Amino acid sequence: MKVFVQIPCLDEAATLPAVLDSIPARIDGVDELEVLVIDDGSSDGTSEVADAHGVKHVLRHTRTAGLARSFRDGIDYALAHGADIVVTTDGDNQYPQERIGDIVAPILAGEADIVIADRQTDGIAHFSSSKKLLQRVGSRVVNVAADTDLPDAPSGFRAYSRAALLRLNIVTDFSYAMETIIQAGHKRLRITSVPIETNPKTRESRLFRNDFQHVSRSGSAILRSYLMYKPYGVFFSLAAVFAVLALVPMVRFVILWAIHPEHTGNVQSLIFGAIMAVASLLSLALGVLADLLRTNRRLLEDQLERIKEIQYRR
Repeated sequence: MKVFVQIPCLDEAATLPAVLDSIPARIDGVDELEVLVIDDGSSDGTSEVADAHGVKHVLRHTRTAGLARSFRDGIDYALAHGADIVVTTDGDNQYPQERIGDIVAPILAGEADIVIADRQTDGIAHFSSSKKLLQRVGSRVVNVAADTDLPDAPSGFRAYSRAALLRLNIVTDFSYAMETIIQAGHKRLRITSVPIETNPKTRESRLFRNDFQHVSRSGSAILRSYLMYKPYGVFFSLAAVFAVLALVPMVRFVILWAIHPEHTGNVQSLIFGAIMAVASLLSLALGVLADLLRTNRRLLEDQLERIKEIQYRR
C-alpha cells in the first residue's frame, strides 16, 4: 500500500519546512509513504526548500497555473508512480499533518473512497463571522448539488483512493474542492468526514483576494459542476418559472377581454406572456440538449476511466 502526500505550493518557502517536518514517517497499514511537492511557479525558492528537506518528488510549474491544475498534475504524477491513496494538504501548514493516518484510515478499512477533514470552522478563532457563514452556506449548497452530507465541503485536507481518482475528472481552473465532491456524489462514491483541529494561521489566503471573489468563483464552479450532472433540474425549473410568468398575464388578458371585449388596452399582457412562453420553450429545449450532452459526457468519462486504468497500470 503506497500513499502519496501531495502539497501544492505557491511561495511557501517559509512554511513548507513545518509541513514536511510534521508528516509522519510511518502509518499503520501503509507500506510506502511518499511526499510530492508541486511548486506552482514560486519565486521564493520553494523547490529548493523541498530539495533541501530530502523530498524526492518535486513538480515545478514555470508559471503559476492555479490550484486545480496543480491538483491534476499531482494526481497524474502520483498515479503514474503507483499511488494507492493520495492525500492533499496545504503548504501554509494550515492542516495538522500528524492526522494523515486518521484521514487515510477509512480508505484502508474499505469504508470510504474519499475522506474530507472537517475543520470544525465554528471553533476557528481567526475565521471571521462572514467566513464561517460562507463556509456553512457553501457546504450546504454543495451537499444539495452532490446529494451528500459533509460538514466542511471546502476543506482541502483530504484523502482519495486510487479507484476514486480514476473516476474523477477536473475541468475547473479555480479549485478542485467543490467539483470533486459533486462528481463523487453523482458517481456514488463513498465520502466521509474526520474532525480535526487546524494549526494557527500563518498567512492570508492566496487563492482569492476577498470573500466576494471567493463566493463568485466558487458559485460558478458549483453551478458548472451541477449542470454537468443534473442539467434538467436547472433548465426545467427555469421553464416552469417562465411558464408561470407566461400563464398569469395571458389569463389576465383573457379574463379582461371576456368581461370587456370592447377594450383592447391590455395587449401588453398578451405580448409579455408570449415572450415568457417562448423563454419557457427555449429553456425546455436547452434542458433536452444539456441532458444529451450529459449522456455523452458519461460515455466519455467511462472511456477516460478505462484509458487511465491502462495508463497507470502497475
